[in-house]
Amino acid sequence: TEVENVMADQPKPTIAERIDRRSFMGFLAGLGVGGTTFPAALWALVQDQQAVTTDTIACAEDISGLAFTDAERDLMLDSVNENLQAFRRLRDVPIGNEVPPALRFDPVLPGRRPDTDPRAVQLPDTAGVRRPAELEQVAFWPIAHLAALIRTRQVTSVELTTMYLDRMRRYGPRLECLVTLTDELAMQQAQRADADIAAGRYRGPLHGIPWGAKDLLAEDAYRTTWGATPFQDQVLAYDATVVQRLEDAGAVLIAKLTLGALAWGDVWFGGKTRNPWKLDQGSSGSSAGSASATVAGLVGFSIGSETLGSIVSPSTRCGATGLRPTFGRVSRHGAMALSWSMDKLGPICRTVEDCALVFAAIHGADGKDPTARTLPFGWNPSASPRDLRVGYYASAFASEDASDDDRASLAALQDLGIDPIPVELPTEFPVDAMGFILGVEAAAAFDELTRSNRDDLLVRQVARAWPNEFRQARLVPAVEYVQANRMRSMLMEAMETAMADVDVFITPSYGGSVLLTTNLTGHPAVTLPNGFNDDGTPVSISFIGRLFGEEALMTLAHAVQTATGFHLRRPPEFAVSSR
Repeated sequence: TEVENVMADQPKPTIAERIDRRSFMGFLAGLGVGGTTFPAALWALVQDQQAVTTDTIACAEDISGLAFTDAERDLMLDSVNENLQAFRRLRDVPIGNEVPPALRFDPVLPGRRPDTDPRAVQLPDTAGVRRPAELEQVAFWPIAHLAALIRTRQVTSVELTTMYLDRMRRYGPRLECLVTLTDELAMQQAQRADADIAAGRYRGPLHGIPWGAKDLLAEDAYRTTWGATPFQDQVLAYDATVVQRLEDAGAVLIAKLTLGALAWGDVWFGGKTRNPWKLDQGSSGSSAGSASATVAGLVGFSIGSETLGSIVSPSTRCGATGLRPTFGRVSRHGAMALSWSMDKLGPICRTVEDCALVFAAIHGADGKDPTARTLPFGWNPSASPRDLRVGYYASAFASEDASDDDRASLAALQDLGIDPIPVELPTEFPVDAMGFILGVEAAAAFDELTRSNRDDLLVRQVARAWPNEFRQARLVPAVEYVQANRMRSMLMEAMETAMADVDVFITPSYGGSVLLTTNLTGHPAVTLPNGFNDDGTPVSISFIGRLFGEEALMTLAHAVQTATGFHLRRPPEFAVSSR
């Protein structure tokens, strides 16, 4: 008891110190010593030593799955303690979340070159689009139709922005999807859009369209909270590249939308973001607010991010259409870093075509994100998917986890005149064992949060949440992290072989290892609703494209979406009557 009392008064020990403590307590127990001031005094001496011992190394061997001899531990001891001192010196230098590591992930394998043929973005025919008697009826309209109203000056951007702001004020609190209403900025941007259009300076289909940003994107006039208590008052003095590019396209930012704290799940410092179809259910995450607000008709479109499912998952839960672009297609400058080798930004919309129009405005290098590159992107809403080489993830569709809705989506391809060929993802690698790559990079991104103990401020303090993940990731050996990334290179080669005969393949959204595999390799994906559960909540199907093959990917997904029509259903509590 006295030993524990003394320990309770000590500062939170380092990992090495905690290992020493456990070793020391075991040593005392083996001697039958306890309950006196003597072990407390000895423990104080151990604490004062602040050095790694051979016993510490022996404990670390267990964590690493290694075994050294006594002589080998003795030989290592001085160097390990020198490393410990080096770590302490490195930690004295502040490193901002925005600083990337010198090592850079590239999804393009050596000797390969992406397609660079120029292409154009086309719009659908909107000649018959007319303003309804009640403007709120356009809340769920696709971007091209909203754009037609603004371009033909049937509706002003100020009117449209006012309508969406009103809906956000009315429904945002119920959905718990709103962090900050950017109403002052929104009205300034809307007025500027109307003035430009009146002067003949029309910028394209996003001009005057209200949108919402996942609150890990910096906007210098408002706080950027990352959904987390330790950062809820944070203001970054610059705009994210995506925010700037959408402003350049004339879009109107009306809200910073929720994300699960530090991009995990749907629980943030202000609550739990809700599924518009079932308000007692979370919207999933981490692009929780982006999917929820878009599906509820509170914005024209939104921007989300994905590292491992953060666009796919909330799009599935809420019935949104989400595009996860190829790694490096969209600059992440000004976005919270979680995993430098896996983070991706992309649109969450109500249709595949909306995703294409937003993607056309935000993709390309900016000279600030070293992984971002500029490659052509084209969009033709009338393009036939029959010209594409289409596959299906055969074992995922054959699995008992595949649903009738999944199989119906596969049948929809055949109804379009497409006979997909079977493809399989690589099975020779333990893909799930590579998952700690994300955890290690995230632990580095939030190293100071862990060492300062401010991780205790995060709402979720359970095994499957960031505080615990950050801590345990500190015990992953650097060698294993590098080895996992070397195997990742092998996986990328195998994935290219697997997709050699197809431009795009269809898959259950969570089929097999598709989510982790394609996030590790950097392949693009589109997720769209393909049915509903018995409780009225949506389900989804996904399409995976070749690297930088967003055009083919969205052409197929658009054709299936148009043929099936599940995206046209609205959550009843947020629908607008046609009176």
